[in-house]
Amino acid sequence: MEPLNHIFSNHFSTFFLAILLVIGYALNLANAAPMTHNHQFVIQATPVKRLCKTQNVITVNGMFPGPTLEVNNGDTLVVTVTNKAQYNVTIHWHGVRQMRTGWADGPEFVTQCPIRPGGKYTYRFTIQGQEGTLWWHAHSSWLRATVYGALIIHPKQGSSYPFPKPKRETPIILGEWWNANPIDVVREATRTGAAPNVSDAYTINSQPGDLYNCSSQDTVIVPINSGETNLLRVINAAMNQPLFFTVANHRLTVVGADASYTKPFTTTVLMLGPGQTTDVLISGDQKPSRYYMAARAYQSAQNVAFDNTTTTAILEYKSAPCAPKNCSSSNKPVMPQLPAYNDTATVTAFNKQFRSPNKVLVPAEIDENLFFTVGLGLNNCPSNFDKSSQCQGPNGTRFSASMNNVSFQLPSNFSLLQAHQLGIPRVFTTDFPANPPVKFDYTGNNVSRSLFQPVAGTKLYKLKYGSRVQIVLQDTSIVTPENHPIHLHGYDFYIIAEGFGNFNPQTDASKFNLVDPPLRNTVGVPVNGWAVIRFVADNPGVWLMHCHLDVHITWGLAMAFLVENGVGKLESIEAPPQDLPPC
Repeated sequence: MEPLNHIFSNHFSTFFLAILLVIGYALNLANAAPMTHNHQFVIQATPVKRLCKTQNVITVNGMFPGPTLEVNNGDTLVVTVTNKAQYNVTIHWHGVRQMRTGWADGPEFVTQCPIRPGGKYTYRFTIQGQEGTLWWHAHSSWLRATVYGALIIHPKQGSSYPFPKPKRETPIILGEWWNANPIDVVREATRTGAAPNVSDAYTINSQPGDLYNCSSQDTVIVPINSGETNLLRVINAAMNQPLFFTVANHRLTVVGADASYTKPFTTTVLMLGPGQTTDVLISGDQKPSRYYMAARAYQSAQNVAFDNTTTTAILEYKSAPCAPKNCSSSNKPVMPQLPAYNDTATVTAFNKQFRSPNKVLVPAEIDENLFFTVGLGLNNCPSNFDKSSQCQGPNGTRFSASMNNVSFQLPSNFSLLQAHQLGIPRVFTTDFPANPPVKFDYTGNNVSRSLFQPVAGTKLYKLKYGSRVQIVLQDTSIVTPENHPIHLHGYDFYIIAEGFGNFNPQTDASKFNLVDPPLRNTVGVPVNGWAVIRFVADNPGVWLMHCHLDVHITWGLAMAFLVENGVGKLESIEAPPQDLPPC
């Protein structure tokens, strides 16, 4: 028979081990539980030197780009924005679904009135079911030229990427720089009715790079080791330009876009419209050296001025033979080949490769079958305007833009969401047309001049909660055809088909991918072509859809959906927060 003290000892050890296991399990649960991340954003003017010139630009916390926010899927963000700048401001969390939290979406006069100088507002929202790369930016006038940053969503605690874990991760934010105050640039264009001045440089992580004056010393260096695989999180934050991006001598494996995973595919060049993000794996499989990363314009519109410069950063192998500051001219980084500015064939081939990783549930039956034309227009010079100074568009006109011939006008006294929630009349109407008011040869060469002048209005389209929506987005050749990056707030959508010419439902429906189409929040409508998207209207609120070329939204290339509440609390928008900025 065992001694009593030995039996007691065994029982105590077992009990103690059980306690440790329970504590460990509880700690693991705590670690895996969603977290709340609190941040302070101070909007302020900051001296910044670029292209040999120092000027005050609007920044967040004095940083350019602004802070990178990192969260896990399921976490909550609480960001208090204090406006110490001279302009009104809002912040948009680009691509975040904002389930029932439309008050935190951020577009000025759509979901909130702006934060006035000296004011403050706290954005509160939870990331639900999204992983990958998004970004945040100002959504007020042209402040987003310098007010932007990355929003990185890691997998839930205890989960992992659907690809081998990279050694390191680097945000690559493509931007656009003016040797002028961007607010003055857009104000001057609004005054004259002409196109705004094009930018003076493109940037990578706010630096123009070696090919510009006074810029080499601050060129961004991205490190890599031989044999390792890294993740580049590429974001196009440029104001008005789709951009090609490539890395000399390296292949890029696309694994995600707009915070959704993709079926991996390998390419040598990316094309991102403003607003789009692309996650790529890059392997250190080349001779240890220094290689340029480069970005420049994809310009689909003909006879339109654009910034034709090239921005660079340097991919540097840590075992490269010389340090960056000591490299001789003979050791300059290798320069990549970039596509021609108007290389639509490369863009089309690139976009065709995007697929969801697995079979997805695309809405099969459609409740709302919508057809939206997107494009430019020209307004005749009003009789009370000075033609020489205020009508400097083509042939004495003023530039405009529209969807379904409606040029979107933002309200100025209430936000659309407030007007909807409070039942305030005469702020908007709900008669946005489901189809173009006039059918015509959308991509033809001889569009009637009577179609060049859109109708100004604040028209919304009402959707019932849960309705299954299909939208055909059709480019037009009015003024000029162009690739338009169309972004929908509050939703991701499946891009089920793209093509050129006029969409034909009889013949083009056979091209629909209803098995594994990509899930995106911004679609590049092909130049002289069309794209078809589908989504379920399961997020109540007022949601802006607009071209992410900011000059086009300035001219009115936008509309908004009013998605009604469903049944019960979980299908209804939350009450407005107490600190919502007053109008």
